[in-house]
Amino acid sequence: MNRTDGTPPTPPPAPQHKRLARTAAPATGLKPERVMIGIPVSPGVAIGPVFGASEPAAEITRFKIHAADIAAEGARLEAAITQSRRQLGKLRGRLTVLPEESQAEIAPLIEAYIRMLGPSRLIRGVKKRIEDSLMSAESAVVAEADAIAATIVSHAEQGQTAEDRAGSRRQAEEVREIGRRLVRNLTHAPFRSFAGLPSGAVLFSESLRPADAALLDPAKLAGVVTEEGGADGHTAVMLRALGVPAVLGVAGAGHAIKPGDTVVIDGTAGMVIVNPTAETLAASRKMVTAFARERQRYARLRRLPAETEDGEAIQLQANLELPVELPLIAQSGAVGIGLLRTEFLFMNRETVPEEDVQAESYRTIVEAMNGDPVTIRVLDWGGEKEIEALSAAGIVPDIADTNPALGLRGIRLLLRQPELFETQLAAILRAAAFGPVRVMLPMVTNVAEVRAAREIYERVARRLRRRGDRLPERLPPLGIMIETPGAALSADALALEADFFAIGTNDLTAYTLAVDRGESEVADLYDPLHPAVLRLIQFATEAALRMRRPVSVCGEMGGNPAIVPLLMGMGLRSFSMNAAAVPRVKQVVRGVEIDACVRFARRVMEQADPATIREMIAAFAKENA
Repeated sequence: MNRTDGTPPTPPPAPQHKRLARTAAPATGLKPERVMIGIPVSPGVAIGPVFGASEPAAEITRFKIHAADIAAEGARLEAAITQSRRQLGKLRGRLTVLPEESQAEIAPLIEAYIRMLGPSRLIRGVKKRIEDSLMSAESAVVAEADAIAATIVSHAEQGQTAEDRAGSRRQAEEVREIGRRLVRNLTHAPFRSFAGLPSGAVLFSESLRPADAALLDPAKLAGVVTEEGGADGHTAVMLRALGVPAVLGVAGAGHAIKPGDTVVIDGTAGMVIVNPTAETLAASRKMVTAFARERQRYARLRRLPAETEDGEAIQLQANLELPVELPLIAQSGAVGIGLLRTEFLFMNRETVPEEDVQAESYRTIVEAMNGDPVTIRVLDWGGEKEIEALSAAGIVPDIADTNPALGLRGIRLLLRQPELFETQLAAILRAAAFGPVRVMLPMVTNVAEVRAAREIYERVARRLRRRGDRLPERLPPLGIMIETPGAALSADALALEADFFAIGTNDLTAYTLAVDRGESEVADLYDPLHPAVLRLIQFATEAALRMRRPVSVCGEMGGNPAIVPLLMGMGLRSFSMNAAAVPRVKQVVRGVEIDACVRFARRVMEQADPATIREMIAAFAKENA
């Protein structure tokens, strides 16, 4: 049976599989069936024999050197840097045989790796450790890479959104990856090889790095299982772009899965079945067929309009954190970018990007959308993001605020750093000449901030016109994020100053309930369906509609197929989400009527218990499946 939210069907739960293993003979040899759970990364179901790709550990035998050896150790490091750059150059050449979406994911990452092998913070730190602490090159690389990565992750844990933490984890992993490559070249340790991978096999490895994924042939590979890894890393995005079913982070898989074993993997449910019984195999083959049909249906949905059964048009857009995600947006059927996070431009740099660099990056994205609108959020630094360029320029303190969520973040920082703000606005305005653009201000809490930002915005536009730059005839709309209770409750006044609203439900939930969902002790209290959160969304939406201001949702609620009908009933007609969620939301939109959503929303807003609200949402989804 297909799920009501449009996701592909999943196999029976683990306990049932275990019962089958006791009552039915295994289909493959005498080994008992075993069900393991990991992190679903790339959807699809695959069946095949296991191919193991291990990588010998790089052993460091020397930790200290003599002062007389500093020059020689520096030469070893330079040789390893040169060799690493050569390897990455070859890998870049290999990209032409991969699907276009995969090329778009891995190419910018390889460029980032190559930049880190230049005069970067990592290389400067390694050289300093060799000279000052008399560390061997390989031990200096490990120490410096670990120190930088730990600092990035430490700051990330203070972040308020999953997107912030995911971006920081990716940045930390990039540093570690370059460190690993340098160490392997310094110690002459061989890299993982996939030369013997047979057609139709399921690849198993303790971990899989993006550079490894770039060596895979999706036409031969059935699926991927790893013992380490997560859903938000570059490897995960790469595997999704390849279209290979994958489950990462399967604890204990190294002991349970052996080369030659037959496995079934469900990349939607995060399930791995080792040595399946004949009954399980038969059920899994049906799932493979069902998933293929599901993909065909989503492919058809991509070309269909997002409108309700009674003809109400709904705008479905995608959030974009990194340019490499552009192909995924194109595949999803999203009509534009509802939230372009610009922090990627400031990461992994020693200096703040100049106006020309920013303008070219924005222009590339705007042109790639081929006439669909792009909403660009200006820099939203909040203390939890490790941005070396901002610290080096003295724009932000080296040590974050005690509570960055309540400190100098978003528009507060930009108004105190007008040069930084003006440079970014100038770059965005120049890019707006090549397609429809909107500019969005983060963390606005009062009218004065919007007025001050607009004054700067218009001043920059006048300066660019005097300079002779090409700009759109009408300035792009200047809107704001509604992500604090203060902004939501003053939405009437803010709607007089802002051209549009985007409701950021992640931060709005956190600030309303005083809960950081990254804190395990209170994460269970983070509930976007809390009546207080819903009432703030309703208040802000109604204020925007009264003033005829466009209003959208760009938090995780907007990408939840079960919750979208409730939001539509509250008056919302525009949603921006992770690209992967677009087909599922569109399917739900096309299966409901606006009047039914309005009546449903009225009933929900009468409730005071989040548990009751969840039950009502589940029942409505089932009725309209």
